Amino acid sequence: MNEVTIGVISLKDASERFITAWETGQPQGAHIGFESEEQLWKTLTLKRWQILKAMTGAGELTIREVARRVDRDVKAVHGDVKAMLLCGLLDKTDRGKVIFPYDAVHVDFVLRAA
Repeated sequence: MNEVTIGVISLKDASERFITAWETGQPQGAHIGFESEEQLWKTLTLKRWQILKAMTGAGELTIREVARRVDRDVKAVHGDVKAMLLCGLLDKTDRGKVIFPYDAVHVDFVLRAA
């Protein structure tokens, strides 16, 4: 299964993952990291989560098809897709379609006492 972990990761931890992969030659798994919980939730709004859910395991899709799957206006979905492309959550294919190239999503972060 092609799974990605979306979570909060410090620059130090991200660097350690990179160094481990570099030194061992072993993949560390797909990971999309955010600096903070606030940044994660600001970027991944409820409507964007719905888009990710509709796109998980679906392959290449047009924005119009994504909008149909989430039952939203194409223009609004286009704005959300653009934001997700900019932060690396989605990819654009050579054919101009969008893809979330994973079959499963694992969300990981720890909430600590202030």
